[in-house]
Amino acid sequence: MNRVVLKSVIGGVANGRNFNRYISTAVAVRPLESSEFLRRRSDGVLGAFQWRTRMMMSTGSTGETTPLAEKEQKKESSNDNGSVVVSSYWGIQRPKIKREDGTEWPWNCFKPWETYEADLSIDLSKHHVPKTFLDKTAFRTVKSLRVLSDLYFQKRHGCHAMMLETVAAVPGMVGGMMLHLKSLRKFEHSGGWIKALLEEAENERMHLMTVVELVKPAWHERLLVLAVQGVFFNAFFVLYALSPKLAHRVVGYLEEEAVQSYTDYLKDIENGNIENVKAPAIAIDYWRLPKDATLHDVITVIRADEAHHRDVNHFASDIHFQGKELREAPAPLGYH
Repeated sequence: MNRVVLKSVIGGVANGRNFNRYISTAVAVRPLESSEFLRRRSDGVLGAFQWRTRMMMSTGSTGETTPLAEKEQKKESSNDNGSVVVSSYWGIQRPKIKREDGTEWPWNCFKPWETYEADLSIDLSKHHVPKTFLDKTAFRTVKSLRVLSDLYFQKRHGCHAMMLETVAAVPGMVGGMMLHLKSLRKFEHSGGWIKALLEEAENERMHLMTVVELVKPAWHERLLVLAVQGVFFNAFFVLYALSPKLAHRVVGYLEEEAVQSYTDYLKDIENGNIENVKAPAIAIDYWRLPKDATLHDVITVIRADEAHHRDVNHFASDIHFQGKELREAPAPLGYH
């Protein structure tokens, strides 16, 4: 059969005939309504789109676009608000999601089912007393870094928080990546720890997205972020490859210092040294805060998150110190 098609196409070229009829030209898929998109997503058939061709309606024999196709293309290139959207041949589009009050969900970086109410009942005073040589090494290293950061930022809590979150979002990503590669090499499950560590990294990144709404970093602070992230990422990558138990202990102590830093931030807000401004909209939606939430409320929930990350990393280090692997213990998924 292939010979027949090939012979017909060659004959068309030789005789100057139009052979476009032998080539199927697919165009953009039919846009999906949000209900249909979510139904297909939940049924596990997200890729089962129905393609349709518009050979005679959209293109002529010369390949020129007809007025009908131009009209449809213009219609698909803008949404109801008049803003330009990218027309996709692959049928990928953002589902229309609404808040509980009926307003449109404005965030692309996270969805309503990824939001949560912070657990403020967590014990903020917990501290892992260093006993072993590795514990003492981790503790003294973090304390040294704390001294340097305090000297540089002093009472500029907003800038300090910005720098802290750019560093705090690295360990979870590195740890999740290392466990991911290990899972591929050894053909074994991670016990959910890959997802747990990536959740931690994403949560820390959302802290940063919130802080930058409140603080506009200067050029030298942005330069410092680049330098610190470049050094810290590579240093932590090597550390995690050599000793995961030491790496998680370091992060545990870093989170202890983060809890203390945010506590100092709250004290200055309560004392009136820092204006208790309105909470950013992204924070209200992410932590499901009340509409009249303030900066004090935002720092409170961020501090609670840091306390949870403290517990997770000390727990992970304890697992290694007991001679076990992380996959042998349940991963704290969704533990914020």
